[in-house]
Amino acid sequence: MRAVIQRVSHASCTVDNKITGEIEQGLLVLLGVEEGDTKADMEWLGQKLVNLRIFSDEQGLMNKSVQEIEGNILLISQFTLFAQTKKGNRPSFIRAGKPDIAKPMYEAMGDYLSDLLGKPSQLGIFGADMKIDLCNDGPVTIIMNTKDKDNF
Repeated sequence: MRAVIQRVSHASCTVDNKITGEIEQGLLVLLGVEEGDTKADMEWLGQKLVNLRIFSDEQGLMNKSVQEIEGNILLISQFTLFAQTKKGNRPSFIRAGKPDIAKPMYEAMGDYLSDLLGKPSQLGIFGADMKIDLCNDGPVTIIMNTKDKDNF
């Protein structure tokens, strides 16, 4: 799994002019599922997301997690995180998980994050043409990859 995590002051996802998920202060997480991703990958990443200390404490230092600030998470499926651009100018997405694997994994991550936070996480719609509106706070943007845990 790959994730692009953005600390936001607000974010929303709209599909067909209808808001499907909306948060105030918290994390916007773009999630890509790769062939071969497992429940263990999901759990490792989920734990990292809710405990990642990237929110300011009283001294203005990044010392608090989304859980500690009682923020929320907007989770968006994003197969393009597995774009391969080595050859030519048109990206290949061959490494991205097929919908029959990726959709249940994405939905399971949404449920897992809700359990960890103790409240519903917000979601986009898998496979839909989504419009994401956000205000990146900082800006703070972090990339994680469950296949390269030592470097993240």
